[in-house]
Amino acid sequence: MKKILIVAAALLLFSAASARADHDRPIQFNQLPAPAQEFINTYFADQKVSFAKEERDFMEVRYEVMFTNSIKIEFYKDGQWKEIDCKYSVLPAGIVPEQIVTYVNSNFQGVQIHSIDRDRRDIEVSLTNGLELTFDLSYNLIDMDD
Repeated sequence: MKKILIVAAALLLFSAASARADHDRPIQFNQLPAPAQEFINTYFADQKVSFAKEERDFMEVRYEVMFTNSIKIEFYKDGQWKEIDCKYSVLPAGIVPEQIVTYVNSNFQGVQIHSIDRDRRDIEVSLTNGLELTFDLSYNLIDMDD
Protein backbone atom coordinates (compact mmCIF):
# COMPACT_ATOMS: atom_id res chain seq x y z
CA MET A 1 0.00 0.00 0.00
CA LYS A 2 2.85 2.35 0.84
CA LYS A 3 4.39 1.82 -2.63
CA ILE A 4 1.10 2.67 -4.32
CA LEU A 5 0.87 5.94 -2.37
CA ILE A 6 4.46 6.85 -3.29
CA VAL A 7 3.83 6.11 -6.99
CA ALA A 8 0.57 8.07 -6.92
CA ALA A 9 2.28 11.04 -5.26
CA ALA A 10 5.11 10.93 -7.82
CA LEU A 11 2.62 10.84 -10.70
CA LEU A 12 0.69 13.75 -9.22
CA LEU A 13 3.89 15.76 -8.76
CA PHE A 14 5.03 14.98 -12.33
CA SER A 15 1.67 15.94 -13.85
CA ALA A 16 1.64 19.22 -11.90
CA ALA A 17 5.17 20.02 -13.13
CA SER A 18 4.19 19.17 -16.70
CA ALA A 19 1.15 21.44 -16.51
CA ARG A 20 3.39 24.34 -15.45
CA ALA A 21 6.06 23.59 -18.07
CA ASP A 22 4.45 25.46 -20.95
CA HIS A 23 3.39 28.69 -19.32
CA ASP A 24 3.12 31.69 -21.65
CA ARG A 25 1.75 35.03 -20.57
CA PRO A 26 1.29 38.27 -22.46
CA ILE A 27 3.37 41.20 -21.25
CA GLN A 28 3.78 44.87 -22.08
CA PHE A 29 6.80 46.13 -24.03
CA ASN A 30 8.15 47.86 -20.92
CA GLN A 31 8.18 44.50 -19.08
CA LEU A 32 10.84 43.13 -21.44
CA PRO A 33 14.40 43.07 -20.08
CA ALA A 34 16.19 46.40 -20.68
CA PRO A 35 18.64 44.96 -23.28
CA ALA A 36 15.69 43.63 -25.32
CA GLN A 37 13.97 47.01 -25.23
CA GLU A 38 17.19 48.75 -26.29
CA PHE A 39 17.70 46.27 -29.15
CA ILE A 40 14.19 46.85 -30.46
CA ASN A 41 14.50 50.63 -30.11
CA THR A 42 17.83 50.51 -32.00
CA TYR A 43 16.98 48.19 -34.89
CA PHE A 44 13.18 48.14 -35.09
CA ALA A 45 12.13 51.58 -33.85
CA ASP A 46 9.94 52.17 -36.90
CA GLN A 47 8.01 48.90 -36.38
CA LYS A 48 4.83 48.53 -34.36
CA VAL A 49 4.74 45.78 -31.73
CA SER A 50 1.75 43.49 -32.16
CA PHE A 51 2.32 41.53 -28.95
CA ALA A 52 4.98 40.46 -26.48
CA LYS A 53 4.94 37.43 -24.27
CA GLU A 54 6.98 35.71 -21.61
CA GLU A 55 7.49 31.97 -22.14
CA ARG A 56 8.39 29.72 -19.21
CA ASP A 57 9.53 26.13 -19.69
CA PHE A 58 10.69 24.44 -16.47
CA MET A 59 13.88 26.37 -15.62
CA GLU A 60 14.03 28.52 -18.76
CA VAL A 61 12.51 31.93 -19.40
CA ARG A 62 12.36 33.51 -22.86
CA TYR A 63 10.57 36.45 -24.39
CA GLU A 64 8.96 36.72 -27.79
CA VAL A 65 8.01 39.91 -29.59
CA MET A 66 5.91 39.91 -32.74
CA PHE A 67 5.52 43.01 -34.89
CA THR A 68 2.53 43.88 -37.08
CA ASN A 69 4.55 43.16 -40.24
CA SER A 70 5.26 39.54 -39.09
CA ILE A 71 8.82 40.13 -37.86
CA LYS A 72 9.42 37.93 -34.82
CA ILE A 73 12.22 38.25 -32.26
CA GLU A 74 12.95 35.81 -29.48
CA PHE A 75 15.06 36.88 -26.50
CA TYR A 76 16.81 34.97 -23.73
CA LYS A 77 16.02 35.71 -20.09
CA ASP A 78 18.84 38.29 -19.93
CA GLY A 79 17.44 40.23 -22.90
CA GLN A 80 19.98 39.11 -25.50
CA TRP A 81 18.40 38.07 -28.80
CA LYS A 82 18.20 34.39 -29.66
CA GLU A 83 16.31 34.43 -32.95
CA ILE A 84 15.16 37.09 -35.40
CA ASP A 85 12.89 36.23 -38.32
CA CYS A 86 12.05 38.93 -40.87
CA LYS A 87 9.78 36.74 -43.01
CA TYR A 88 9.06 39.25 -45.75
CA SER A 89 12.07 41.57 -45.43
CA VAL A 90 15.77 41.43 -44.58
CA LEU A 91 17.56 41.89 -41.29
CA PRO A 92 18.63 45.45 -40.50
CA ALA A 93 22.35 46.18 -40.92
CA GLY A 94 24.42 45.69 -37.79
CA ILE A 95 22.65 42.65 -36.37
CA VAL A 96 24.47 39.87 -38.23
CA PRO A 97 28.16 39.47 -37.31
CA GLU A 98 30.40 41.08 -39.94
CA GLN A 99 32.23 37.80 -40.69
CA ILE A 100 28.94 36.16 -41.73
CA VAL A 101 27.89 39.17 -43.81
CA THR A 102 31.26 39.09 -45.59
CA TYR A 103 30.91 35.36 -46.30
CA VAL A 104 27.40 35.77 -47.71
CA ASN A 105 28.35 38.79 -49.83
CA SER A 106 31.43 36.99 -51.21
CA ASN A 107 29.68 33.73 -52.06
CA PHE A 108 26.09 34.70 -52.84
CA GLN A 109 25.97 37.92 -54.88
CA GLY A 110 22.69 39.81 -54.50
CA VAL A 111 21.39 37.51 -51.75
CA GLN A 112 20.48 38.86 -48.32
CA ILE A 113 19.85 37.44 -44.86
CA HIS A 114 16.26 37.41 -43.62
CA SER A 115 16.59 35.40 -40.40
CA ILE A 116 19.22 34.46 -37.83
CA ASP A 117 19.18 32.01 -34.93
CA ARG A 118 22.00 31.64 -32.42
CA ASP A 119 22.54 29.30 -29.52
CA ARG A 120 25.43 27.97 -27.46
CA ARG A 121 26.86 25.90 -30.34
CA ASP A 122 26.24 27.73 -33.60
CA ILE A 123 24.61 30.52 -35.61
CA GLU A 124 22.17 29.72 -38.40
CA VAL A 125 21.13 32.23 -41.05
CA SER A 126 18.45 31.91 -43.72
CA LEU A 127 19.04 33.63 -47.03
CA THR A 128 16.56 35.16 -49.46
CA ASN A 129 17.48 32.45 -52.02
CA GLY A 130 16.20 29.70 -49.70
CA LEU A 131 19.55 28.46 -48.39
CA GLU A 132 20.28 28.01 -44.71
CA LEU A 133 23.88 28.41 -43.59
CA THR A 134 25.20 27.25 -40.23
CA PHE A 135 28.34 28.74 -38.71
CA ASP A 136 30.23 27.73 -35.60
CA LEU A 137 30.91 30.35 -32.96
CA SER A 138 34.19 31.24 -34.71
CA TYR A 139 32.16 32.10 -37.85
CA ASN A 140 33.36 29.08 -39.87
CA LEU A 141 30.76 27.59 -42.20
CA ILE A 142 29.86 24.12 -40.91
CA ASP A 143 26.67 23.29 -42.82
CA MET A 144 24.61 24.41 -45.80
CA ASP A 145 21.03 23.29 -46.42
CA ASP A 146 18.33 24.19 -48.91
